[in-house]
Amino acid sequence: MLTNFAQAQSVVDAARAKPSLKVMAGFSRRFDASYRDASQKIFDKKAIGSPFLVRSNTCDLKDETGFFVRYASRNGGIFVDCAIHDIDLSLWFLDNPTPKACWAAGTLQHHPELKDLSDVDNAVGVVEFWGGKIAYFYCSRTQAHGHDVCTEITGTEGKVMVNVIPRQNNVVLADKLGMRHEVQPEYWERFENAFAVEANEFVNAVLQDTEVPLPLERGIKVMTIGQALQRALLSGEVVRFNENGERLNCNDLH
Repeated sequence: MLTNFAQAQSVVDAARAKPSLKVMAGFSRRFDASYRDASQKIFDKKAIGSPFLVRSNTCDLKDETGFFVRYASRNGGIFVDCAIHDIDLSLWFLDNPTPKACWAAGTLQHHPELKDLSDVDNAVGVVEFWGGKIAYFYCSRTQAHGHDVCTEITGTEGKVMVNVIPRQNNVVLADKLGMRHEVQPEYWERFENAFAVEANEFVNAVLQDTEVPLPLERGIKVMTIGQALQRALLSGEVVRFNENGERLNCNDLH
């Protein structure tokens, strides 16, 4: 996993140096059947009018083993680690808008040791895009019930929801305690089929010499937004961009 902009840009530069090779950004949720169905409803069937708001979260099962805290020292921060796919989904469903401003807030509820790493275990972030579109992200590393990934896309004439109530399967247990179902414990179970589709489509692009499904440049844009959210989280300030998507510094704001 790439954890900063420089690493991501180095991959793009290397790929551009050898255009005969096929390389793509690996955002697996674009290959998930449910998300593709949502895309078809939004763009092909125009089911919700013009999409303008995405709410998306990645919430991981609470880790009691200590592995996660050790991993946190090199994962790039909660937004780069947990929200990177949600950011990509917002670009997909909002038709690739340009970021205008990012702000964020976070808290430590279960892993106080993350404070030494300048990180948190729960955070929310908001991205305002040029043109009036908005994305809201919730990241958590401490969910008790399992891996909880959901996305809502709101448009001018309706809303599409994906996995709002996470489920491992269609089994519901009913007893004297009520009715309940199981949730996938990890990211890998939820997107197992998507990984296979992603690999097959990349192989087909290589064998048929066609464009890859997801260009590397999209990864750069996602990383830019993810790091801006992380910067906003740590600084408490709004990170702003111009209409070309270039980040503004303090001197540019006056």
